[in-house]
Amino acid sequence: MDGRQKEHYTQIQDTSAVRHRKTCKTNEGAECLSQPSSETSNAANKRIPKRGGHLSSPSRDDHVPVYTLVLVLVLSVCTRFYKITEPPHVCWDETHFGKMGSYYINRTFFFDVHPPLGKMLIGLAGFLTGYDGTFPFIKPGDKYEHHNYWGMRAFCAALGSCLPPFAFLIVLELSHSTPAALIAASLLIFDTGCITLSQYILLDPILMCFIMDSVLCMVRFNTQRLRPFSFSWWFWLLLTGVCLSGSLGVKFVGLFVILLVGINTAFDLWRLLGDLSLSLLDFGKHLLARVFGLIMLPLFLYTTIFAVHFIVLNRSGPGDGFFSSAFQSRLFGNNLHNASMPEYLAYGSVITVKNLRIAGGYLHSHWHLYPEGVGAHQQQVTAYLHKDYNNLWLVKRPDNSDDLTGPPELVRHGDIIRLEHKETTRNLHSHFHEAPLTKKHLQVTGYGINGSGDVNDLWQVEVCGGKKGDPVKVLRSKVRFLHRSTGCMLCSSGKTLPKWGWEQVEVTCSPYVKETPNTQWNIEDHINPKLPNISLSVLKPTFLEILWESHIVMIRGNSGLKPKDNEMNSKPWHWPINYQGLRFSGVNETEYRVYLLGNPVIWWLNLLSLALFVLMLTVASLAKQRGVKMEGMRKVHCHTLMEGGGMLLLGWLLHYLPFYIMGRILYYHHYFPAMLFSSMLTGLSKCFYLFHPLSYGMRGPLAQDPASSMAGLRWMESWEF
Repeated sequence: MDGRQKEHYTQIQDTSAVRHRKTCKTNEGAECLSQPSSETSNAANKRIPKRGGHLSSPSRDDHVPVYTLVLVLVLSVCTRFYKITEPPHVCWDETHFGKMGSYYINRTFFFDVHPPLGKMLIGLAGFLTGYDGTFPFIKPGDKYEHHNYWGMRAFCAALGSCLPPFAFLIVLELSHSTPAALIAASLLIFDTGCITLSQYILLDPILMCFIMDSVLCMVRFNTQRLRPFSFSWWFWLLLTGVCLSGSLGVKFVGLFVILLVGINTAFDLWRLLGDLSLSLLDFGKHLLARVFGLIMLPLFLYTTIFAVHFIVLNRSGPGDGFFSSAFQSRLFGNNLHNASMPEYLAYGSVITVKNLRIAGGYLHSHWHLYPEGVGAHQQQVTAYLHKDYNNLWLVKRPDNSDDLTGPPELVRHGDIIRLEHKETTRNLHSHFHEAPLTKKHLQVTGYGINGSGDVNDLWQVEVCGGKKGDPVKVLRSKVRFLHRSTGCMLCSSGKTLPKWGWEQVEVTCSPYVKETPNTQWNIEDHINPKLPNISLSVLKPTFLEILWESHIVMIRGNSGLKPKDNEMNSKPWHWPINYQGLRFSGVNETEYRVYLLGNPVIWWLNLLSLALFVLMLTVASLAKQRGVKMEGMRKVHCHTLMEGGGMLLLGWLLHYLPFYIMGRILYYHHYFPAMLFSSMLTGLSKCFYLFHPLSYGMRGPLAQDPASSMAGLRWMESWEF
């Protein structure tokens, strides 16, 4: 036993003794049959040095973990920073996250399916290291040339370098075994996949750093059980909450580590509830402390991340069209910012109509026709994600008058209108031809000449939640358009048209009348000189409203990430067996090639160790259930196996199994958070398996004999077994 194992064993003995005394106390008058004899206690005291005693002074073994940790850190930094500037061009998703870092530097609003913390940190790292935010990050392979990109890569590499030291500390805390901790750290140091992910401008090293830090803080907090409400107890509790907010602030995958900490906390509270020496008042204090540290504090910090995000990105940019008109009104440079327009829709108004689903787009038309064989050979009507003159429509009466001469009349719930495309003067039209992509829907076209058409141009206005006679409010009313002839609803399907449709979004007429964001629209731009204007500043949403909308948009965006035609979609069962990697850069022999692939030896060893651990856990559980007597280090190892190993196994399951039920497109790199837990479990279980004879007994020659089965495990001359 090294110093940490002795201390761990002492803690278990002390905890058992405390529980034993509590049991005796709660059974007053009863004989304490299991109280250890003085001889046994004296023998134990001779074997195991206690805290505060002379034997607990620092020894040479106590410094071994420190020296080893320094070695782990140095190796980790060296492997991550080696050739950090190569290749000097954009690799894989650097085209996204590097560009988003530039947006933060330029304060330009954009949309992404992930929370903002990771991109903000990338932008900050670039800003602090001299990057000016001017590189366009158009596509992989673009040369960085004179642009200062190394700072953003170095920041990600620095956080990636923290993973092996964190793994070392976690496994050391769980197993109190330096060899086990060193094995776990080595697996991450020399894993080619972890190195690759850490060397580029990506969210993954940032996410994994927060996940590992969360687990380390949780484990450290668990060691403070005998010192409740002390400074160290509060420190590790609050730091756990801080790290949890960071994990969720980078990617929604951070929810999995939050769930892990939540399960650990629930078991901890359940244990405290069963402690009869603890009053309900004290239990309430424990509960409230955890609610504050692990729920309220992370929620406050997570909300603060978005507050900073909204403050920094205050200029109109490519993300405007994904959000509501009210949201856009707060962005400098957007046509809705500090604008004024009529509050209520009227006949004769020129408007833009925006779909309310994520990436639904603006109702749009242009001179191009649907190709032969795709419904009727009439003018295309699509949804376009950007502001454009071809998004303008004129609101007309059903008799085709535009009401330019008489007094203005408001459009109300239940009214029947025509929508004439301003540029081409053709009417919004539908008929019994199937839509180009969504075959159960009907085709929507532009039809007629100079506003003249037929009865298939008539649409009934419905204000969602309204009643007959209610006016249509600009920006605020959710509106649906019911086609009078067919009974279908104007819809943005969200599907991307082929090149003949300029890869814009398909607009259809849906026979399903249920209210969905696909069939809901709002009036955004509104021009009518006969109506009084109001300032749109009164329509600006509150912080909580834009926070809520941002999450709705992100969730819908994530669910909308489907594989495109001929795009490779990785399967979760591929990941643990290292079935297929991911190309980061280059495709032929003349290009600088980077390929994301885990070290096969390490990954297959992790897979084997998972099976080995489950087997050992089953045997240990059966032995405990059958009442097999466990004393000394055997008890320590069983405790480590079931509690420490069980927690790591749960972490692996939580970060891996949910991907089987996700409908979005998946990639190989999604497995790496789970891989961290399997590597730590390998270190704990392999070391336990290799050295279990030390606890459970062995026969045959001594380890110094080459013929001994333990000879290969005598790594130090001072080990006399």
